[in-house]
Amino acid sequence: MANPIPQVGGAVAAPDPVAAGAIRRYEERLAKDPAGLAFAPLADAYRKVGRAREAIRLCQQGLVRFPQYTTARLILARAYLDEGNGEEALGELVRILEASPKDTQAHRLAADIHRKAGRWNEAREHLERVVKLEPSDREARLTLEALQAGGRAGEGSPLGRVLEDDTFATMSFGALCLEQGLPDEAAQIFLRLVKKNPGDARVRERLDEALRAKTQKRKG
Repeated sequence: MANPIPQVGGAVAAPDPVAAGAIRRYEERLAKDPAGLAFAPLADAYRKVGRAREAIRLCQQGLVRFPQYTTARLILARAYLDEGNGEEALGELVRILEASPKDTQAHRLAADIHRKAGRWNEAREHLERVVKLEPSDREARLTLEALQAGGRAGEGSPLGRVLEDDTFATMSFGALCLEQGLPDEAAQIFLRLVKKNPGDARVRERLDEALRAKTQKRKG
């Protein structure tokens, strides 16, 4: 049975003169041409300062006129996520991918939603498409490797035998691996913990942290 998509509400960002200036410019553009495409960058600007509901409203209205405008639909998906509505976000991504199966941004976001909901197979499928379409995407490739490992330590891991024992699949041991510069092992531990407790937001956050550290280590 699939786990529900985690709901993460957005927060309004602190006032930013640069962002405020951009919003004013986009609002002026939209006022001059209300039937044009300016709704999309304005919606994205709203979303980035925490005004997700206004972004959703703008995108919904604009997509009535331009239903094939993929950029606007992706902004709408991100705004839904900011509001904590993962199901609606995923619905928009499905629409994008039905029209544009090679849209890597939509695949990445869909993979992230499925991964955080504990739907590993769906996440892997989207990441596999990203890696196939953009072989240079290290982050997608490393995340895919972690999911494919399924909580098992990779070959050559100094903790390979230890991690075969579920006794060590704990938050504290995962944190210790991170502290000791072993993000691969930490990611596998947190992945196993997420599988056991998909609703535990704290474990999902540590898994994200380990995956980021793993990516940075490989880049370095």
